[in-house]
Amino acid sequence: VQLVESGGGSVQTGGSLRLSCEASGVTVNGKCMGWFRQAPGREREAVASISTDDGIIDYADSVKGRFTISRDNTKNMLYLQMNSLKPEDTAVYYCVRDHFGSNYDLNFGYWGQGTQVTVS
Repeated sequence: VQLVESGGGSVQTGGSLRLSCEASGVTVNGKCMGWFRQAPGREREAVASISTDDGIIDYADSVKGRFTISRDNTKNMLYLQMNSLKPEDTAVYYCVRDHFGSNYDLNFGYWGQGTQVTVS
């Protein structure tokens, strides 16, 4: 059972990246899914969440209008399209299942190992 993120990397300010999260052993279909990030010396924070039926999508104020969360149930994948990237977006980004919104519990649900995003 695992969530595996990919798509991170280094990009210049204003650039774009698309993060992917592949689920194996668990389904993303019908589950709350989300992306969190953690920068060095800072608390882990919610970036984007999508509800069980995709009817509710929530973004952190800092990424609204720039990031888009989506999923493909047929591929068991979650995505985060990140545009107009800023240096303050630099962090390790984590895919998570069974979380919605800003509260989180590392001992609940499923978490990926993270992928580094660096914006300079």
